[in-house]
Amino acid sequence: MKHHDPAILAEADAWRSRDLAVLWHPCTQMREHPDTLPLLPVARGEGAWLVGPDGRRTLDAVSSWWVNLFGHAEPRIAGAIARQAHTLEQVILAGCSHMPAVELAERLLALAPRQSGRASLAKVFYADNGSAGVEVALKMAFQWFANRGDEPRRTKFVALENGYHGETVGALSVGDIPLYRRVYAPLLMEAVFAPSPDAYLAADGRSAADQAEDAADALARILDDHAGEICALVLEPRVQCAGGMRMHDPVYLKRARELCDVHGVFLIADEIAVGFGRTGTMFACEQAGVMPDLMCLSKGLTGGFLPLAAVLATDAIYEGFLDDSRERAFLHSHSYTGNPLACAAALATLDIFESDDVLARNRRTAARMAELAAPLAALPHVADVRQAGMIVAIELTEGGRKATPFDRTRRVGLQAYTHALERGVLLRPLGDILYWMPPYCIDDGQLELLADVTRSAIEAATS
Repeated sequence: MKHHDPAILAEADAWRSRDLAVLWHPCTQMREHPDTLPLLPVARGEGAWLVGPDGRRTLDAVSSWWVNLFGHAEPRIAGAIARQAHTLEQVILAGCSHMPAVELAERLLALAPRQSGRASLAKVFYADNGSAGVEVALKMAFQWFANRGDEPRRTKFVALENGYHGETVGALSVGDIPLYRRVYAPLLMEAVFAPSPDAYLAADGRSAADQAEDAADALARILDDHAGEICALVLEPRVQCAGGMRMHDPVYLKRARELCDVHGVFLIADEIAVGFGRTGTMFACEQAGVMPDLMCLSKGLTGGFLPLAAVLATDAIYEGFLDDSRERAFLHSHSYTGNPLACAAALATLDIFESDDVLARNRRTAARMAELAAPLAALPHVADVRQAGMIVAIELTEGGRKATPFDRTRRVGLQAYTHALERGVLLRPLGDILYWMPPYCIDDGQLELLADVTRSAIEAATS
């Protein structure tokens, strides 16, 4: 409920003023605050709701940048952090060990994807966030080949067009979204970009599987052309999230695994956004029955409470760093590597997956999301409604034609965002693509609100 008490409203306005006097917000053109782009003060979180100082409740339809799994202030995770804070808050993980880091590694490896005839993922390296996790994986892949010494130097990576892996320099180098990449291009290492298996790009009469097969054929040609030069292929399994929630058929992952094996190239799966149940299985790679050589995890790893990343590696990669020379060790570190509080949050998150049968609940929720999203496809400016588990995306174009995006100056996505925010729903469009990626605790009433507000936002923004 929104308060109309002048004192409470004045407090919210004062909050905004103090914020804009000192903070530089991420991924934001600050000139747009607070007039073009509203600034939402959040005093607390309750389940799927964000609550402002004026009591206004806003549905968090994007899981606070895709990190929140079970709702804000989830008491079991909060309690685990509090208990750990009274025991050990932090210790250097170089030369020291603590049980939360050990236990979490054991449990992640036990949950990791398996593939018949392939040795399991066997070691965990911790980092602080998703971008840092990708940096770790890239460096591991490169140095493994460098340590061998008996092979031509492999210095390049293959990544997918329209992919995104973070904004540190290495991760940005294997990303292909011009908005993030263009200005830093002189700083970036060379990468080779393969056509995306994105089903939205399929020509008329072609299926998602056809598009995936075509993209895999193109990948095969690239690996042939760059034989002996490539360290690894890095990709987001099933959904290119920051690229517009573009989705592809699992057959691409299967083909990519086979091609990496043929060419002696590592497969890096960036499951940072799609892991932990987002696409219907614990990890998206499971849907293709493949196991990567390196798997990057973050975001939902701690249920949305604390920053933590984990890179899972095979024994074969780990053993490539074992040597009498310290220079051949993996000399990469973060001050808070394996932080006990973050590990405790992650362990509590895994406990909830076990105790609450989260994946089964997600399947039911995803089915309801599909029912509520389906009618949106009939709106005149909707080109596509697509879904992978707990992710739904609605692509807006002029007249609903794929080849006719809206003129950028119309800022359709921004109009939809502000309309929804005024009606109590936080959508954060990717350009003119609206999406639902809510916490798993969202209930039917909240889903109906989300669908109703999304419809009215689309109609208002495209009229």
